[in-house]
Amino acid sequence: MREKPVGIFDSGVGGLTVLKEIAKLLPNEELIYLGDTARVPYGIRSAETVIKYSIECASFLFKKGIKILVVACNTSSSVSLEVLKEKLPIAVIGVIEPGVRAALKATKNGKIGIIGTEATIHSEAYPKKIKSIEPEIEVISKACPLFVPLVEEGILEGSIAELVVERYLKELKNSGIDTLILGCTHYPLLKKTIQKYMEGIQLVDSAEEISREVKEMLSYQELINEKTKSGGKTFYVTDSPDRFKKIGEIFLDCKIDNIFKVSLEEEKIK
Repeated sequence: MREKPVGIFDSGVGGLTVLKEIAKLLPNEELIYLGDTARVPYGIRSAETVIKYSIECASFLFKKGIKILVVACNTSSSVSLEVLKEKLPIAVIGVIEPGVRAALKATKNGKIGIIGTEATIHSEAYPKKIKSIEPEIEVISKACPLFVPLVEEGILEGSIAELVVERYLKELKNSGIDTLILGCTHYPLLKKTIQKYMEGIQLVDSAEEISREVKEMLSYQELINEKTKSGGKTFYVTDSPDRFKKIGEIFLDCKIDNIFKVSLEEEKIK
């Protein structure tokens, strides 16, 4: 059981921010990543559709024999996490709680901004979780639907990225927040451009927090892989493996060799 892989899924390349941190903290673990690139972005879909897609992704990875599932998609974590926890006999970790904990630790003035997809913002998952822990915190949310397409196209810096960032974040910049949650795993790929515009504001990338939570859960369940050699990484995508490989290699700073195109049609958790 210890040598079974860790499963990670996202709607596209964004979840690689999570994979990168898990690989750094748990270098001996085998990692399997699924990017649903044929149906990205999830953020513009209905809750029912996101739940359907999430079940299909989870089912695909579960059939690969994973020992823990990481939902590296804020949209999916916002609307389908509880469904997946009910359906799967393994631990399921989402991205909302780790990000919230990091933001509450970071803020000094009690004003936190959240950016995410339309579905994540509409779900109010972040404000609800923040308020459940510290009700007095002021929360300002903003949907940034063009950020995911920018990342998927590899447009991470330069004039186009800067114009889009300014358009979405102008109000937040002047709102008095001192902390900003990047509420989508695609957004850290735009971190340099966002930080440049949001000068002096602490950005919260939940990927580091998630990796710590994965380690804690595996340790608690006595499932840490104790082999001494570094674990391998296998990547699955539902479309455009070449584009995923190109962007993924730039971000991970390593070659992506084990990449396969798959279909998730009618995948169901038994």
